[in-house]
Amino acid sequence: MSVVTLDTLKIGDSGKIVSIRLPATDARRLAEMGLTVGAFVKVQKLAPFGDPMEIVVRGYHLSLRQLEASGIEVE
Repeated sequence: MSVVTLDTLKIGDSGKIVSIRLPATDARRLAEMGLTVGAFVKVQKLAPFGDPMEIVVRGYHLSLRQLEASGIEVE
C-alpha cells in the first residue's frame, strides 16, 4: 500500500499513521490527542472546502485543519 497524507483521503477512507512530519509542538499536541504512529484513522466528514476535516481515531471524533492533516502520512 502506498503512503499518502491524511488531507488527501476522502470520506470513508481509512489508514494507519506511519509518520508525522510537523513542528515538534504541533506533533506533541496531536500525540496527546491520540494521533501517534501506528494509530488507525478514518475520515468521517469534510467541511465544504475540505478544511477542517473530522476523523475518528482511537474511538473518538477529532477535527483537524488541512495544514495539520497534510503533515500526517498514512498507508
